[in-house]
Amino acid sequence: MEEIQPNSTLYINNLNEKIKIDELRKSLFAVFKQFGEILDVMCFRTLKMRGQAHIIFAEVPHATAAKEALSGFPFYEKPMKIQFAREDADRIAKEKGTYVERKPKYMSEKVQKKPKSKKRDAGGEGPAPPNKILFCTNLPDTATAEMLEIMFNQFPGLKDIRMVPNRPGIAFVEFDTDSLAIPARTTLNNFRISAEHVMRVDYAKK
Repeated sequence: MEEIQPNSTLYINNLNEKIKIDELRKSLFAVFKQFGEILDVMCFRTLKMRGQAHIIFAEVPHATAAKEALSGFPFYEKPMKIQFAREDADRIAKEKGTYVERKPKYMSEKVQKKPKSKKRDAGGEGPAPPNKILFCTNLPDTATAEMLEIMFNQFPGLKDIRMVPNRPGIAFVEFDTDSLAIPARTTLNNFRISAEHVMRVDYAKK
């Protein structure tokens, strides 16, 4: 087999085919963006390309670091297989001046962002005020501190991750300050960590 040289585009396969395209794309972006600037995440609807994706980084070293760190990482309960793409993505080729127009083999699916409806709590307690400690629930029983670290480490100020002994499915994630915890909670609350588990992230009660 020919050896593929490192480049800024990663080819990923063995992805869970049951996950919807827009959700898969957003989840891939959330996991990979900690390694550097991402120009695009392409997932595909066609039967032939299902379970596969391309992630285009702005820099080759960032793609290399992501490939080394996340190869075999359990993503929606299936280990990701990651390799460098055989050729540069079109937008990278255009910057290099090596772009050749060709008929597309497949179409990239773009995510349509829907405005989030703000649900008010019907009576009872309101949401807890911001806290540097986040309380994560509805985790898979197989979740580990290392798995959570990969997701939360993209946010500055991560201090500690504590799993709760004999209580699978919950964890505490601590940041240096309340303000540093806010973006992590906003981004990862309702993040689908597996096919059956949507992670809930709340501020721990002070």
